[in-house]
Amino acid sequence: MRYANMNISSQFARGFFNPKVCYGNLSLGFHALAGILLMMFCGVLCFAQNQLPDSPEPKKDNQINVNWLYGSYVPKDVPLESLNAHRRFKLYIRQTYTGFGIYIKTTLFAVHDQVHGTYPEWGDGFDAFAKRFGTRQAEFIIQNSVISLGDGLLGWEPRYDRCRCDGFWPRTRHAIVRNFVTYGHTEKSLRPQLFPYVGAFAGNVTGTAWEPGHLRWQEKGVQAAITQVPVGMGINFIGEFAPEITLVFKRKL
Repeated sequence: MRYANMNISSQFARGFFNPKVCYGNLSLGFHALAGILLMMFCGVLCFAQNQLPDSPEPKKDNQINVNWLYGSYVPKDVPLESLNAHRRFKLYIRQTYTGFGIYIKTTLFAVHDQVHGTYPEWGDGFDAFAKRFGTRQAEFIIQNSVISLGDGLLGWEPRYDRCRCDGFWPRTRHAIVRNFVTYGHTEKSLRPQLFPYVGAFAGNVTGTAWEPGHLRWQEKGVQAAITQVPVGMGINFIGEFAPEITLVFKRKL
């Protein structure tokens, strides 16, 4: 199914953020984006595994594709179909519990927190690492759960669809804009991409229930939501160009 990728940005162009709120917190987001881009290189081999041409194998649901680094996506040559409740639940389980991506993500963030002494009250031993790992895991599970529940109740699209267009800039624009809009149950009408931000807010706010320190839950929640802006765009960019990235590295191997 084809749809108007080129018209998305014209339907959603103004008034998404308050500059006074964003300006003081964007540095957090750019640090996170840098980490995501670095992760791209360690995930190249996984790209190759996931992007190999189709081979004869048991029947596969081509609407459910999950990459450990950039999450759920719909390939360019696969028609975008609205997910029913069974498929949505299957996608949620793969992204949140059975897929190894969330555990890699949790480990990387926990190692970062351990190295940088996040929450120094916890110390720097194995017990401290376990607390940081458990905190990150809980935050990501809550984030995924809020996203899946919110999109499911409203019938909104939870996956990233690769652009049905050609050229670097049109595809880049699609990756950026899709961080702010998604599709309704018809897969044609546009809706605001709310729940990744709500999920990031909810996950980090919940973590303040047991985290030491004096950071207010409102501050941490807003910081997490703002960080989702560059992180989401970076992940979409990697997911959009993953086939080309794979080919480049396969030729050099």
